[in-house]
Amino acid sequence: MLMGRICTRYCRFCAVEGGTPAQPEVDEPRRIAEAITRMKLRHVVLTSVTRDDLPDGGAAHFAETIYAIRRRSDAFVEVLTPDFGGQKEAVAAVLDAAPDIFNHNVETVPRLYPTVRPEADYERSLDVLKQGSKRRKIKTKSGFMVGLGETDDEIRVLMQDLHKSGVNIITIGQYLQPSEEHLPVKRFVPPEEFDILKQRGREIGIAAVAAGPFVRSSYNAEAVYRELLSERNACNTK
Repeated sequence: MLMGRICTRYCRFCAVEGGTPAQPEVDEPRRIAEAITRMKLRHVVLTSVTRDDLPDGGAAHFAETIYAIRRRSDAFVEVLTPDFGGQKEAVAAVLDAAPDIFNHNVETVPRLYPTVRPEADYERSLDVLKQGSKRRKIKTKSGFMVGLGETDDEIRVLMQDLHKSGVNIITIGQYLQPSEEHLPVKRFVPPEEFDILKQRGREIGIAAVAAGPFVRSSYNAEAVYRELLSERNACNTK
């Protein structure tokens, strides 16, 4: 996680502490790149807290970290970014650094945004994903939770919206309440329903879908990407 542990937003599903964060550490990109090299990692997921206090939302810090990794390692780089306040220039700065996967989570259906993530905007998140999908060499990814009170129809529309936005990979997991101060779980979704959601996503046209009670954004990230490659290879041989 880049740029500290304090988030400038207060999403009601998230356990990350909200408040006023410190300035990003200038040498963090170098230190992360060196650690990746020492550990000989093959697949790296870079994420961050939301930094609405920074003019670019921290986009330049993301980009510099990617560049630092590229200078020292051939690791596959996946980024899971905030929405950068919808600033297209900020999103472009991250994309220009050429991550292999660009991930931004929609988290839930649009009706629940005022309750679940009141400082975010559903259409803004879709616009961020659309911007990522325009880069041919970059795969686009998103994820959402179930169990917050969404309906089957709302989930279907959400997945259709992600497909229309050019998303290649989606992750679907059960919402689990971090503490009594967070939103309660409305429903624990049975494992077999996650199988149905995975099949539905594939039918809609999403190339790779990871769905299960404990699936999260970075769940088996490398394996999920390889599923995408396998699907594309299968399509190319038909």
